[in-house]
Amino acid sequence: MKRIFFSLVALALIGIFVIMALRKNSEDASPLSALKQKYAVKDKPSVDHSQFTQLRRHFSRPEEVTAACISCHNGRAAEVMRSTHWNWERTEYIEGKGIRTVGKRNIFNNFCIGISGNQQSCNKCHVGYGYADASFNFKDSLNVDCLVCHDNSNTYVKAVGGAGMPDPSVNLTYVAQHVGRPQRTDCGTCHFFGGGGNNVKHGDLEQSMFDPPRSEDVHMGTDGVDMQCVDCHTARKHQMLGKMYSVSSMNRNRVQCEQCHTAMPHADDILNQHTLKVACQTCHIPVYAKVNPTKLFWDWSTAGKLRDGKPYEVKDSSGTDVYMSIKGSFVWGRNLKPDYVWFNGTASHYLAGDTVDPSRPLMLNQLHGSYDDPDSKIYPVKIHRARQIYDTKYHILIQPKTVSTKPGDGGYWSEFNWQRAAEEGMKQVGLPYSGSYGFAETEMYWPVNHMVSPKSESVKCSECHTRDNGRLAKLGGFYLPGRDSNPWVETIGLSIVLLTLGAVLVHGIARVFISRARQEVK
Repeated sequence: MKRIFFSLVALALIGIFVIMALRKNSEDASPLSALKQKYAVKDKPSVDHSQFTQLRRHFSRPEEVTAACISCHNGRAAEVMRSTHWNWERTEYIEGKGIRTVGKRNIFNNFCIGISGNQQSCNKCHVGYGYADASFNFKDSLNVDCLVCHDNSNTYVKAVGGAGMPDPSVNLTYVAQHVGRPQRTDCGTCHFFGGGGNNVKHGDLEQSMFDPPRSEDVHMGTDGVDMQCVDCHTARKHQMLGKMYSVSSMNRNRVQCEQCHTAMPHADDILNQHTLKVACQTCHIPVYAKVNPTKLFWDWSTAGKLRDGKPYEVKDSSGTDVYMSIKGSFVWGRNLKPDYVWFNGTASHYLAGDTVDPSRPLMLNQLHGSYDDPDSKIYPVKIHRARQIYDTKYHILIQPKTVSTKPGDGGYWSEFNWQRAAEEGMKQVGLPYSGSYGFAETEMYWPVNHMVSPKSESVKCSECHTRDNGRLAKLGGFYLPGRDSNPWVETIGLSIVLLTLGAVLVHGIARVFISRARQEVK
């Protein structure tokens, strides 16, 4: 008896080991495992730039570094000068407006509003040197800043209010000798701080992503796959894959999860069916702004208050600005559930000079899509709301001049005079100003694409398929089982269930009677 028992136990253990081995082989062959193996091999510079004679000298001006770079990398500056990172605009089709040249030069946002008249500050993140006004020479290759993207020393920084010039403290020689493939530190220096501070704009891109754990982002986690931005946002001839929906209208050159994970990434067929109408991000990014808060509301109408004739700031208990004399009042949020929209990859944008209806919130970048659109899926978004200045007579948004470069030039952050800031700002964009201003409600939609959580923390079925304030409670245009009620569907469904139970019951009773009848016959 004991032999039989131990034999069965041994067989069971062998079976367990076989099953585990089969599962491991299956996992090793999975696309996810292949991706992990691919990105486990980290890029290493093929050359040591500190040994190049051209770079072993003192550089007094950044343009000298660019000249040294293109003396070897000929043609690369011309590639950069054809990119959006350089031109800050592109030709796009906008629904209802036709083919237009759009970008940071003429698209408004509801953060610092726009760059015109404020280039000294905003253009800190331009990939060039000295873009301070309209006289900037976009055709001069020596104005291209190679270091801002290729610095691997982690010491390169642009000057505050320097229109793209490097900070005087930067050792240009040291940086030039330590360049290579773009790192998170290069991309994040601008993209994590858009809008005037950490995590202001996106909500899913912020300084914690310089060195995030896997729990914050499974792709970029330094204790996991440790991917760099350019692993997804690849480039060919300096044309980057991926576009920001704040300034891009067409569904082209986007980065999609399916590029690596395919359109059917799950072992469960039911989950794979969801991918037809549900974006990967919707389930795999349950919350954003995981570490530091992101801005949700900006009220420019409260700006301008002074204490003892001087501007001041108010911070909350966490040290986050909730009021600044130069910008107004803010509302922030952390560990936020996204809002959800139907989105097909195309958008419309408010362009300088477009009229507004101040009686209702103005959508500055309307994301297009619907359930009936075959290209649309449910996407998670951050919605940023604001009250910003507009012309009450002409009904157009005002581009105020905020930054001062000299006394008396109308910069709001120095003079705190909306009239002067509006006059000077509208001159910069070539639009009329009536002399009468107010503040209009605006909204911007920011698709949430980063801070992907581990699989175990993804959105649960019951969080959407529920009638009690589910994640998709506000998203209409379709029938969602578990959330929506339909008398006909529910009546038919209940009837089917009752008929099935009745059939089973009748079948069971019949079996009992037949069995008894057979016994009586015997």
